[in-house]
Amino acid sequence: MAKKPDLLRDNELIYGRLLLVDEPHLIQRYNKALAAFGLEPTKLKSFQIDRTGFSPEIAEECGDYDYLDPNEVNRRFIILTPSQIDLPVVHTAFSNTSQLMFEFMSKNRRAIDALTIKDVIYGEIEDSVPKVNDIEDLLSINQVEFKVLSAEDVLGKAAELGKLVDRLKQEPDAWRDKAMLERMVDLAKVCGDIRENALVPDQVIFRHNAYWTSHFGGLYVFVDPDMTTVICDPAAPGFRRSRPWQVSYLSINDADKVFRFLAATGRLDLPRASWIEASGYLEHRAEMVVRALIRDAEPNRNLTDVDKVWLQTWIQRHADLIAEDANFPILNAAKREIAQFGHLKIEDVPPRQRFLVVRARPDHPDAWLTNQLVSDFVPQDFVSRYVFNKPGFYKDFGGFSEAWRRHVVEVLKTTYLKDKAAFRARLYGLTD
Repeated sequence: MAKKPDLLRDNELIYGRLLLVDEPHLIQRYNKALAAFGLEPTKLKSFQIDRTGFSPEIAEECGDYDYLDPNEVNRRFIILTPSQIDLPVVHTAFSNTSQLMFEFMSKNRRAIDALTIKDVIYGEIEDSVPKVNDIEDLLSINQVEFKVLSAEDVLGKAAELGKLVDRLKQEPDAWRDKAMLERMVDLAKVCGDIRENALVPDQVIFRHNAYWTSHFGGLYVFVDPDMTTVICDPAAPGFRRSRPWQVSYLSINDADKVFRFLAATGRLDLPRASWIEASGYLEHRAEMVVRALIRDAEPNRNLTDVDKVWLQTWIQRHADLIAEDANFPILNAAKREIAQFGHLKIEDVPPRQRFLVVRARPDHPDAWLTNQLVSDFVPQDFVSRYVFNKPGFYKDFGGFSEAWRRHVVEVLKTTYLKDKAAFRARLYGLTD
């Protein structure tokens, strides 16, 4: 992964909201975890980390953005403080890494609170495959287990102390064993009173449900009661090779089939006046479409001071270009039809353009993942790409001209970044 432009970092559009680590004892603990992974210690006096413990500064120092994700599977983690639970995950091969870390830290909050007072927690989110060679390897991952260690082996010592306490309770003459009692005292100095401090995580196994992964150019897995659906490039190894009674394979190039799947499984909010009119969703899409046309027609134009009047004038002057692209006319026609009838006949819209007028159903568990997939079919909407599909956005951003990069950053700052929660609620109906 190449180093991202400073323009993104300076405007907190990448690696934002991370935790600064600058206390010597925490840096020392982090280095102990790195050593346990066979990595060189950092020489930095300060760096930032995300929920998993990934640090962009350390990634740059060692020249490896996958230093906690060496095979893009069995992701490593480093926990210095319980407050990491509130951080984002900024670099991962699986979209559900963030949720898995949140569940692990939530379910084991007491143990993490107690352990991180004296130690660093590290380990792997281990699944059933050491390396992903084809789609079947991904589909074999039904659950993950957090393999948890600590640099000073507080976990191991707590387990040992627990066994000695049990022996003291169960064996009548155990209290006469002076060596055992001395060992218990030594262990207690490290672990404290294990009757009060929960030092061993209670839950370490979690389900591996719907997700996107960077493997094979980007692959989606959706899980329904009777069928698992894989959406990716059909050139991916293992595509349509096995288990047709359990796995449905859809080409990400087939807009019609992908749309029908999302609609049939209740993952989409189809275009209805009840949410379209209040959200301003079609207006947002139309503006994004026009801005993309301007970018393609005049790549070096400065769009800093562009307003709605200027945009309308540009649309009128470039009517042939607008008609040839078709997206803007379709959005206008959809707006008129919804205003008149309260809904849109989606079957009358060409398959790829259907994604322009829909969003994920906000109350569906896969809402964020579905919005990410929708954004793959509407690359012109860089705002939606940034909100739901950061890997896609950063890839797009790398190919933008300098003028367009500045424009994209400015639009994101004045729209989404101003109030993220309100923006997501208005356009996408999401409240979390």
